[in-house]
Amino acid sequence: MEKFVIEGGYPLSGTITPAGNKNAALPALAACLLTDEELVVRNVPRIRDVDAMLGLLAGLGVRVEWREDNVVALRAADLEDAAPDAVLAERIRASFLLAGPLLARLGRAEMPAPGGDVIGRRRLDPHLDAFRALGAVVEPARRSWRLAAPQGLRACDFFMDEPSVMGTENALMAAALTPGTTVIHNAASEPHVQDLARMLLQMGARIDGIGSNVLIVEGRDRLSGADYSIGPDYLEVASFAALAAVTGGELRIRDTNPADLRMTCLVFERLGCRVHFDGDDLVVPPKQELRIRDDEGDAVSKVEDGPWPAFPADLTSIALALATQAEGMVMIFEKMFENRLFFVDKLISMGARVILCDPHRAVVSGPRRLHGERMESPDIRAGMALLIAALCADGTSEIGNIRQIDRGYERIDERLRGLGARIERVAVERVPA
Repeated sequence: MEKFVIEGGYPLSGTITPAGNKNAALPALAACLLTDEELVVRNVPRIRDVDAMLGLLAGLGVRVEWREDNVVALRAADLEDAAPDAVLAERIRASFLLAGPLLARLGRAEMPAPGGDVIGRRRLDPHLDAFRALGAVVEPARRSWRLAAPQGLRACDFFMDEPSVMGTENALMAAALTPGTTVIHNAASEPHVQDLARMLLQMGARIDGIGSNVLIVEGRDRLSGADYSIGPDYLEVASFAALAAVTGGELRIRDTNPADLRMTCLVFERLGCRVHFDGDDLVVPPKQELRIRDDEGDAVSKVEDGPWPAFPADLTSIALALATQAEGMVMIFEKMFENRLFFVDKLISMGARVILCDPHRAVVSGPRRLHGERMESPDIRAGMALLIAALCADGTSEIGNIRQIDRGYERIDERLRGLGARIERVAVERVPA
């Protein structure tokens, strides 16, 4: 058990490079099951969720080899099992991404219930509906599902009942190894879905409509290996930009993908955080006076999330923490997950003025000078929001349960120290029950 001890009030300045996109790396690693040839994935973040996915793959018989710090090679030549380890599966939501590749490659999969952040109900129906449309039989059991396609999957044309990111990724992988033309309507189009589609292109599938909500997949009866580099994590870019803004620092975030940050930049500017691009580098100017821009007619401004290209749900916690340091009032409307905002009591204990209207809406009034507190991180993004608050607060804060933060941010304490943060990772003794 470990915790972060943070002394706030110091500007974060300098230059930093974002890690690879966690949400792109996990399906890319799962896609190794689609071929018996070697798949090399570059720019893979060294985080807990990646470790869990690699453990799941190794348990299925995949040869896993780290070749450099962020380069992993996988070879699924001889799959030994179609039932991922249930204990490891409970650690990450992305464990269910193994279902599509196993079903397409072996014609069967026995999937335990996935884990992940407890941010609200997270339906598996889009995944299972996609498998049924592709010809699989789904048999639910207690906290598990048995999937079978003894005659093989068949290409189809189907409409997803919601643009589920992981549901789209599972359908994409299954369709890529199913000969014929599969059309996926109402598909998710997030940058990580696009990353997966481009990697499947390298492996031999043909996919039209990448970046749109209609994907046309020309599947193959065999896919080859590939050497693919994951794109930068736009969620991490936004997190670092918010950290610099609330601490008054000047930050250059190198090698971003500006196209992935358009809506984020619009929302951050609404919250008073100005940024600009120098080529592919995102620059946060120093000593900004954060001021929320009201909507037309002096109406209270509103930040709301939605499917891509709307503002990402994973950034609502970050936006809320940023808003506590901006002059004015804003409503944060988290439409997608009913538990996402339940961390705001921790910000309130630090001195933030936040009214939680209901599970989906919070009104933030700022700016408020925060003070250090002892807190626990409930999930990845709330953990980063607490870090943002602690680094701009007066005094010392402690954040426990930091394995949640480590699940999504690579060596975050080391990298923040490189920008001037006063943050230490401290071991915590277990207290007997």
